[in-house]
Amino acid sequence: MSVLAIDQGTQSTRALRVDVKGNVEITRVIKHRQYYPQPGWVEHDPEELIANIQSCIEASPGVSAIGIDNQGESCLAWHADSKQALCPVIVWQDNRTHTVIEQLKADGHEARVLEISGLPLDSYFSASKLAWILQNCAEAKALLSQGKLKMGTTDAFFLDRLADRFVTDITTASRTSLLNLQTGCWDEELCDLFGVPLETLPEIVATTGDLGCMVSQGKRVPVKASIVDQQASLYGHDCRQVGDAKITFGTGAFALAITGSQPLRSPEQGLLPTVAWQLGSAAPMYALDGGVYCAGSAVEWGRKLGLFDDYAEINQFDRSSAIERDLVFVPALSGLACPHWDRRAAGIWVGLSLATDTRDLIQSVLEGVALRAAEVIRAMGEFATIGERISIDGGVSVNPYFCQFLANVLKRQVVVKPMAELTAIGTAQLAGADTVNFAEDDAAEKCYQPEIDMSHYLERFGDAVARSKNWRQ
Repeated sequence: MSVLAIDQGTQSTRALRVDVKGNVEITRVIKHRQYYPQPGWVEHDPEELIANIQSCIEASPGVSAIGIDNQGESCLAWHADSKQALCPVIVWQDNRTHTVIEQLKADGHEARVLEISGLPLDSYFSASKLAWILQNCAEAKALLSQGKLKMGTTDAFFLDRLADRFVTDITTASRTSLLNLQTGCWDEELCDLFGVPLETLPEIVATTGDLGCMVSQGKRVPVKASIVDQQASLYGHDCRQVGDAKITFGTGAFALAITGSQPLRSPEQGLLPTVAWQLGSAAPMYALDGGVYCAGSAVEWGRKLGLFDDYAEINQFDRSSAIERDLVFVPALSGLACPHWDRRAAGIWVGLSLATDTRDLIQSVLEGVALRAAEVIRAMGEFATIGERISIDGGVSVNPYFCQFLANVLKRQVVVKPMAELTAIGTAQLAGADTVNFAEDDAAEKCYQPEIDMSHYLERFGDAVARSKNWRQ
């Protein structure tokens, strides 16, 4: 079966086709604009995203099934009849609801939210964003009173608009703070707490199945899979067994580890139980999720500061590690996610001196991203079985210095997946691509074995992290 995977991510929309012989082709990549209307706000234009998805479909004729992955927590509202968006997409990075979240914490609601949804109170998740839309969009308020309002994550908007199915898959629903993780249904108590009318939300369905049809060059093509991008990546990494884990280093860094048929709750470690996928009528598979807000974005920020010009310049360093020389960077440029969950944290360098140069600074940035990812894996390992092999992908995973440093800190084998499109590959596999033939260059994994035990530096790094916390007002 020929399958089209649409990877609708934070920075771009990508189309990957797998033909009947399993050959892989990228048919279109379209970047979209990032809007920052106020400090801490991040938005996308929903009509631009729809147009880009349609362009990806039209660029891939002759497919017999479509799978689509989405950004996860990004959300919006739209008209139930016209299906026109009422507001911009509020992106997962957006922090406009921080004060609301702090008030909910002050009022003592976090323990109950954790108990039901498995998620901490944080503006990262969709619930407070959806409530903000209802409170601040006059048209949304009016449509609610008329029974004409729909709200949800971007996947529900895409499927409603393009496939005529107002549904969201269970993996995406598990990222909202509105799902009862045990029942797999929207929770009335959580909807009331956040102020999100349950009747405006989409039906929750399995990851794979009948998700409507999208039109490609006049032909109706069935949508067979819909999933959060990081869960799609987990599937694309060939993680299937309990203990299998991957980290994707993109804008942020996202670690997921499969835990089995029951959700593991770990509020004291700051880890997130989440649905990995649900294949048709089978029971859901669960995972632990841990995110780092800034990974590749921190390295790119360093480039824009002028710390380096070309990425090839920072593949190796002719000096010992920065942390060995007491220089540490905490990449809390958008706050700290797992396991700290502190949006007030700020990015900091600790250990600067008159001898510090730009090479030291960017070396410490790379190490800081690796150390934050290692914090997440360490927290997971204290609570669940994590294998001795961690599979990674994403932009910074092509950096040999970064990968070796990560292996040293983790004391685990780090396996770099050379195929850059594992999220789309996972989506294609879920949509029915039985065989995927990688190009010769993409078939060979690169493995980094720990050469030096640097795990003790996590304590030193933890001291710097503590200094970064609660800095912003």
